[in-house]
Amino acid sequence: MLHHLVFLLGMLLGAKEIFAFTSCYSQGQIALYYFCNLTEVPLVPNDTIKLWLSFNKIKQVNASSFPLLERLQVLELGTQLVFPVTIGKAAFRNLPNLQILDLGDNKILHLDPDAFVKLSNVNELQLYHNSLEESILEKDYLRDMISLEYLDLSGNQIRRLRPHRLFYRLKSLKIINLKLNWIFILCEGDLDSFQGKPFLLFILNSNKLYKPVPVDWAKCGNPFKNIAPGTLDLGGNGWGVDIIQHFCTAVDGTPIESLKFSHHIMGPGFGFKNLRDPDQDTFAGLARSGVRLLDISHGSIFSLNPYVFHSLGELELLNLHYNKINQIERQAFFGLGNLTTLNLSCNLLGELYDYTFEGLRNVMHIDLQQNHIGVIAGNSFRDLKGLKMVDLRDNAIKILPSFPAMITIHLSDNKLISIDYQRINATYLDLERNRLANLGDLYFLLQTPDVQYIFLRQNRLSDCVKRVNVIENNQLVYLDLGENMLKLAWDRGLCLDVFWALSKLQVLHLNNNYLTTLPQDIFSGLTSLNRLNLASNLLSHLSPGVFPESLKTLNMSENQLLSPAPEVFMTLSLLDITKNRFFCDCTLNTLTVWLNQTNVTLAGSENDTYCVLPPAFTRVPLSSVALGGCNEDELQKPLQFSLFIFTSVTLITFLTAVIIFNHFRGTCFVWYKTIAGALMKDRKHAIATSACKYDAYLCYSNRDFGWVQNSLLKHLDSQYSEKNRFTLCFEERDFLPGEDHITNIRDAIWNSRKTICIVTRQFLKDGWCVEAFNFAQSRYFCDLKDVLLMVVVGSLSQYQLMKYKPIRVFVQRSQYMQWPEDHQDVEWFLNNLSHQILKEKEVKKKSCVLEMQTIKTIS
Repeated sequence: MLHHLVFLLGMLLGAKEIFAFTSCYSQGQIALYYFCNLTEVPLVPNDTIKLWLSFNKIKQVNASSFPLLERLQVLELGTQLVFPVTIGKAAFRNLPNLQILDLGDNKILHLDPDAFVKLSNVNELQLYHNSLEESILEKDYLRDMISLEYLDLSGNQIRRLRPHRLFYRLKSLKIINLKLNWIFILCEGDLDSFQGKPFLLFILNSNKLYKPVPVDWAKCGNPFKNIAPGTLDLGGNGWGVDIIQHFCTAVDGTPIESLKFSHHIMGPGFGFKNLRDPDQDTFAGLARSGVRLLDISHGSIFSLNPYVFHSLGELELLNLHYNKINQIERQAFFGLGNLTTLNLSCNLLGELYDYTFEGLRNVMHIDLQQNHIGVIAGNSFRDLKGLKMVDLRDNAIKILPSFPAMITIHLSDNKLISIDYQRINATYLDLERNRLANLGDLYFLLQTPDVQYIFLRQNRLSDCVKRVNVIENNQLVYLDLGENMLKLAWDRGLCLDVFWALSKLQVLHLNNNYLTTLPQDIFSGLTSLNRLNLASNLLSHLSPGVFPESLKTLNMSENQLLSPAPEVFMTLSLLDITKNRFFCDCTLNTLTVWLNQTNVTLAGSENDTYCVLPPAFTRVPLSSVALGGCNEDELQKPLQFSLFIFTSVTLITFLTAVIIFNHFRGTCFVWYKTIAGALMKDRKHAIATSACKYDAYLCYSNRDFGWVQNSLLKHLDSQYSEKNRFTLCFEERDFLPGEDHITNIRDAIWNSRKTICIVTRQFLKDGWCVEAFNFAQSRYFCDLKDVLLMVVVGSLSQYQLMKYKPIRVFVQRSQYMQWPEDHQDVEWFLNNLSHQILKEKEVKKKSCVLEMQTIKTIS
C-alpha cells in the first residue's frame, strides 16, 4: 500500500521532513491528508472517490464521523500516530459503495461488534498489525461483507483458527493472510466454515505451526478437508523433514496448486549430520493433491536423494533456491516428467554430471546461478530437448559444455578464457565478466545463424586470432563489447573487418575501450546501425564519414574531443557529447553555431558540455561561450571599403583596356607576338642550361611578408645571412617589375626545385596564392616529383582547409606541415623544412594520372 512506503520514508527522514513535501488537500476526486495532525475526519467534497487519512491522530471513528459520500471507493485510516484507535458502531454507514477499507498498522484497534455493518460492497479489508485476537474471526464482525475477497489479518495476536459460521456466507473470499500470528495448531474441523471455498491464496507463514506442542497426527487429521486452498503458504514455520512428511500425509487428496515450505530446517547443511535431508517418503502424501508448484527454498538441504520427488508427477515448478545442495544423486528428479522450471540457484554445486538432470524431459528453464560450478560433463544438457533458458551466472566455469539449441544462455561472471570451438546455439548469449582475451572468439560465436544478442562486456578483449569468418546471413542485432581493451588489437591492425558482415546490427557498445582513434572503415559494414556507444574512451578527433548513414543515436560522452566538425553528426537524432575536453577557440566556432541551430536532441545537462581550455573558459558551458569574434563576416568588415575601391579601380582599368584594345588591337597583337617570341626563346634557353635557378620559391600572401621575413627568410635565405645555404625566390625581391604577375609566379615555380606555400587565413583569401598553389601541383604531375610543400600557420582546422579544392586534393595525397606554437620547437621545424627542400621523392605514375585529371577539373 502507498502509506507503507510513506511510513518507511517517514522513519528515515522524520515526520517533519515528510510534512515538508506532502500536502493536506482535496483535488479532483482524491483527498490526501497524510501527516496533517488531524484528530477527526475532515470535510471533503461529496464526489470524492479516494480518501487517505493515514499518519494522523484520529483516535475514534463513529457513525457521525463521515458525511454521506456515495462515490467513495477507497478509504485509508491506517497507521494513526495515537493508540488505541476505536471504531464505533456503524462507523462507515455513510459510505455505501466503499470497496477498499484499510485500517492496518494502528497498533491497538478496538472494534465495535457492529463496526462494519452495511459494508456489503467492500472487497478488500486490511486489519494487519492491530493486536487483534481470534475473536475477530470467531465472532460475526464481518457478517455484512458479502463481497469480501481479500482479508489481511497478518501481524496480530490470533492464537486459534476457528472461523465463525458466518464465513459460509462470504462466498467471494479468495485470499486470507494470517502471517505472523501465534497459531500453534490446526486440525481437522477447525476450518469447517471455509469448506467449499476455492481459495487463491491461504497464508499461514511464520506462525510456529505444530512447533511448540507435540501433535497426535492420527487424531489431528486433515485441517484442509473439503477445502481447496489454491496456493498454501506454510513457510517460515521452521518445519523439518518429520513435520513436513506428517503434514503431507495428513492432507492426502486435498487439491493444492502451489505449496510453499520456504525457510524450513530440512537438511544438515554443510559439515553437519544432525538433521535429515528429504527422502522418497517426505512428499509421498502429495501424490493425489495435484501440486504444480513446490517451494522448499531457504533451507539446509545438502543432498537431493534418489526418487525424492517421485510422487509429484504433475509438478511444473520446483524452487530449491538458497539451500546448501552439494550433491544430486542419480534419479533425484525421477518422476518429474512435467517439470518446466527448476531453480537451483544459490547452492553449493561444484560439478554437473551426465545424469544430473536425468528425467527432466520437458524442462524449459534451469537456474543454476551463484553456485560453485567449475566442471560440467559434456552431456549434462544433452537430453533436455525442450530447454529454452539456462542460467549459469556467477560460477567458476572455465570450459564450455555442450548445449542444445535454446533461446537464452547466461554465462556471465565465470572464468571462461576461450570458446574452444564449441558452438553455442542460442538467440541470447550472455558472456559478460569472463576472461576472454581473443576478439577472434566473436567470429566463432557468429557462426551460429540464429544468435541475435551477444554480451561480451567486461572481458579482456585485446588480441585477435581469427579462425573463421563471420557468416553473411547472421541475424545479430545487439552487440556489447564495452569495457574491454580493443585499442590494443586495432592499433596493430588486427580484426578490422569484425563488423563488416553485420548488416543487421542495430545496437553496438564500444564504451571504455581506451580508443584514441577509430580505424578507417571500421563501421563500413554496419548498414543498419541505429545506436552506437563510444563513451569513456580517449577519442580526440572524428573524421567526416566515419559513421554509417543509418546511425541515429550516438554517445560520445567522456572522451577528449577538442573541436569536432559538425558534419560528423548530421545524420543523428540524439547526441551525447557531455564531459569532453573542448578547446574553446575559433576552431570550435562552427560547432557552437551548429549546437545552437541543430534539431538534434542533445543528451545530458548543458552544464556537462563545457570548455576545458583556454583557462579563461574553463568549465564554461558551450552554450554560454561567445566566439563572435571568429565570425568571418565580422573579420572582413574592415576590408569591405578597401575591397570596394579595389573592385572599382579594377573594373575601370579593365574597361579602359578593353576600349584601347578594341581601337589598337592590330598593333597590340603585333607587339605581343614579337615580345612573347623573344621571351620564350630566352626562357627555354635558361631552363635548358639551368633547370633550378632557386632552391625554393616561397609563396605567401603579401600581408604575411613581415612574418615570413622574420621567421623563414632570415634563417634560410643565403642573402640574409652567409650561414644560410638556400637561394630562395620571393615576390618582393625576385619578381620582375612590370612583368605579368601570373608569369612571374609561373617562372618562380619552374625555376625552383621546390615550392613552399605558407598557408594562413590571408593566403586562403588571396586568389593569386591559391592560383600559385594550383600551378605548383601542375608541375608535380609533369615532373612526377614531389615539388610542393605546404606549411600551415595559425589556428586553421582541416575542415577549413578542405573547403578549397586544390588544397583538398593535396591533403588527400600528402602530409602538410604545421608551424609550431611553441617557440622552442621552431629550430627543429626549420631543420625539418630544410630536409624537405633537399629531399627528392619520386611519384607513382598510375596515381598521378588520376590526380592530374582531378587538377584539370579544378582548373
